[in-house]
Amino acid sequence: MMKKATLTVSFESEKMDALTYHMAKKDTDLQTELEDTVQKLYEKHVPQATREYIDDKLSRESAAKLKRPVRPVATGGSDNRLT
Repeated sequence: MMKKATLTVSFESEKMDALTYHMAKKDTDLQTELEDTVQKLYEKHVPQATREYIDDKLSRESAAKLKRPVRPVATGGSDNRLT
């Protein structure tokens, strides 16, 4: 799984209130809009070859995590002796 980074942006609080109010009226989520915008900036500024390298690296890491063997869980000493 890819680690997430957190961005901090300063914006006038009254403008923020107006923005979230009007976005809510249109059933639009600010977080989703910001993520889409950052993705577009990434695609615009990061060269295609670099994006392909990163995508390949992330897919290999995901595949490696899926292939890890699952260890059996110890059940804590249940005793099957007959008495």
